[in-house]
Amino acid sequence: MSITPVILCGGSGTRLWPLSRQSFPKQFVPLVGDKSLLQLTLDRLAWCDNTVICVAAEDHRFLVADAIEAEHVPGQVLLEPAARNTAAAMALAALLARSAANADPLLLFCPSDHHIPDAAAFAQTVRQGVPAAEGGAIVTFGVMPSFPSSAYGYIQQGDDRSDGSRKVARFIEKPAPDAAQALLLQGNVLWNAGIFLTRASTLLAALKQHAPDILQSCEKAMATPQQDTVGQIHFVRPQAESFLACRSQSIDYAVMEPHDNVAVVPFQGQWSDVGSWNAVAELSAADDAGNRITGQGHALNARNTFIHAPGRTVVALGTQDLLIIDTPDALLVAQRDHAEQVKDVVAHLSQRKIPQAAMHRRVARPWGWYDSVDMGERFQVKRIGVKPGASLSLQKHHHRAEHWIIVKGTAEITRGQEVYLLSENQSTYIPIGEVHRLHNPGKMTLEMIEVQSGSYLGEDDIVRLEDVYGRQSDATPKK
Repeated sequence: MSITPVILCGGSGTRLWPLSRQSFPKQFVPLVGDKSLLQLTLDRLAWCDNTVICVAAEDHRFLVADAIEAEHVPGQVLLEPAARNTAAAMALAALLARSAANADPLLLFCPSDHHIPDAAAFAQTVRQGVPAAEGGAIVTFGVMPSFPSSAYGYIQQGDDRSDGSRKVARFIEKPAPDAAQALLLQGNVLWNAGIFLTRASTLLAALKQHAPDILQSCEKAMATPQQDTVGQIHFVRPQAESFLACRSQSIDYAVMEPHDNVAVVPFQGQWSDVGSWNAVAELSAADDAGNRITGQGHALNARNTFIHAPGRTVVALGTQDLLIIDTPDALLVAQRDHAEQVKDVVAHLSQRKIPQAAMHRRVARPWGWYDSVDMGERFQVKRIGVKPGASLSLQKHHHRAEHWIIVKGTAEITRGQEVYLLSENQSTYIPIGEVHRLHNPGKMTLEMIEVQSGSYLGEDDIVRLEDVYGRQSDATPKK
């Protein structure tokens, strides 16, 4: 059995704000132990034979690459020029998979942000769908519902098929609470998990039948893709102009609902799409009063309260049915029955151009990260981490000077014509306009404190002279 896993890494990060944001969506956030949902998805698919394909946004390319490298799996990243929903994303992946030596592999499409603790049970369920997929069906995997949820779509199962799966009688959009209750009472329904197994040729033929315009745009975009390799990760970029002309539609509407050869296999293990803070809370054990706490939270005389406090002490006193989510630059306090409306908070903040709507204080970069610790008039303090072997671009600034203090590891500094090493507790000064670069030659993360001073401290005050990550000075401002 040869299966190529395809992980769909899109998502805007609005439902788990403030921990998840547009610049750092939930699939990249360590939510279960010290691993992100994307890392757990990569682990869960490690039994598949072929190289994993991750479909992601250009802005998230190195977050995906970091997850692949952390899990030590072979992978390539297909970068969408813009978000066009799951039909286009799956079409791109199928075209890429089929282009490899004219292969026609079985493709297992999985969202990157679901939590499925029993990986062995999931793998066995997928194997049950192989005969149907090899026979020309598009196989979907439905989850046995545990309560009448209005947050999920449903699949009504039809008759048994000879290949061990069942026919799909119909797909049901997210129902109202009373309709969801009625569906569970009638039985024979599953939650729609958005996981599919199919031959590449089967999916492409179905797209040609039901959504030929989407397929045509994707075929044009994949006719002449740009490709490059950074480290061990291969990046594929579809031709942007052709892909931008593609309309946005989900695979459910574009193909699954009108297609006449869709099979379903039930998955009876634990599953969560981690789609709200209530769902995140369920990942933690409850105390006798129903409180669930991660990090440095404390609940006194409280009931049914969830506290996520990874960075500082947060106390809930006398509360009930609350969600309390603390981050370094934003705090959310919400009634538990308002969890599905968190995305409205993000829209509210975005309309008012509040940066915390989309950006974290700690910002991921291809070379590592930086954390904006403090700022004021004409100064800014950052804590910077550089991955082993990584370098910032060779650059200069027109309006600011920088003081660097090494607190962990070893730094190789380029300043004008000088190249020198600094170790812990040593410092250097970069004058305004001086060409400079920071490189980590060691095998551990380099950490330093950067103090910026000057008349303008925006991230767009940068001239890149050399950059191994393919960024330009006139691109989206990045250090």
